[in-house]
Amino acid sequence: MNTHSNSEKLVLVTGGSGFIAVHCILQLLEAGYQVRATLRDPDREAEVRDMLREGGYEAGERLHFIQADLSSDANWPEAVSGCTYVLHVASPTPIRDYKHEDEMIIPAREGVLRVLRAARDAGVKRVVLTSAIGAIVYGHPKQTAPYDETTWTNLTGKAPAYQKSKTLAEKAAWAFIEKEGKGLELTAINPVAVMGPVLGADYSHSIHLVKNLLTGKMAGCPKINSGFVDVRDVADLHLRAMTHPAAKGERFIATAGESIWLVGIAKILKEHLGDAAHKVHVKELPNTLLRIAALKDPTIKGVIPLLGMIMNVTSAKAIRLLGWQPRSTEEAVLATAESLIRLHLLDQ
Repeated sequence: MNTHSNSEKLVLVTGGSGFIAVHCILQLLEAGYQVRATLRDPDREAEVRDMLREGGYEAGERLHFIQADLSSDANWPEAVSGCTYVLHVASPTPIRDYKHEDEMIIPAREGVLRVLRAARDAGVKRVVLTSAIGAIVYGHPKQTAPYDETTWTNLTGKAPAYQKSKTLAEKAAWAFIEKEGKGLELTAINPVAVMGPVLGADYSHSIHLVKNLLTGKMAGCPKINSGFVDVRDVADLHLRAMTHPAAKGERFIATAGESIWLVGIAKILKEHLGDAAHKVHVKELPNTLLRIAALKDPTIKGVIPLLGMIMNVTSAKAIRLLGWQPRSTEEAVLATAESLIRLHLLDQ
């Protein structure tokens, strides 16, 4: 990649302390860009720089931070000022004990629109939105054919609140571009469960699956099916989507390959990690057992609609149009486990 031509370009990354965001910052810096990152808490700058060091990069003066929150208008004009591109990675995290789904839906939708308005007004060329597979696969009759980017989650079906929030936020983004974008370009990335090397204590909720298996916290695996993808490949897809002409106005699913059952993840850990995986339980839990447990545990209740559902999706579009080449599911899972072990995060 020609880093010289990139050195004059400034890219804003929202939610700069997040798992995907830090990997995006890492790859942007390696590609020669100037980077500005938003943080809700400015005191986390040192933590982000430490994570980048863990990833092998000393950011120095090419990375700057600005305080901004998706729930407030403050500082967004300053955050996007002078930027050629915006990677809008920040998203409200799932709330466990919400009283109404609007507690997740409204902040997600309003946050996206806040960033898009600021980007449009500042003359940004393109925004890459980190959406989710949750905006594609929920609320449909069971199917074995892989879902692709033409599908949207059916909000009249049994879509969980977090997935509804991702769907409505992405739909609001596309509607804004169509009606009020004034030439601002948009691309959406829809990752499956994101794995890969953890660089610090701030990592995505998908990582807890591997952590809970390695620590023995999961006495077995619910019959849940998911695709998995390495965070390094998700970041790579963001950068490709940011500059590639064919990415304008498109959404791209990010998955390493075919979806697998959770017991398959347990088997990967057991087969490759030796003693480090001695607490991993390679057995599938009966659905009836989980339904009983869900009566008392809201976290388990949230996964009940997913039991037995095939969540297979395809990344053929990203591979064909953008030349994207993801690592395998096995490599992504093992990189997750090895980093958790190396950074002593299993006992935290």
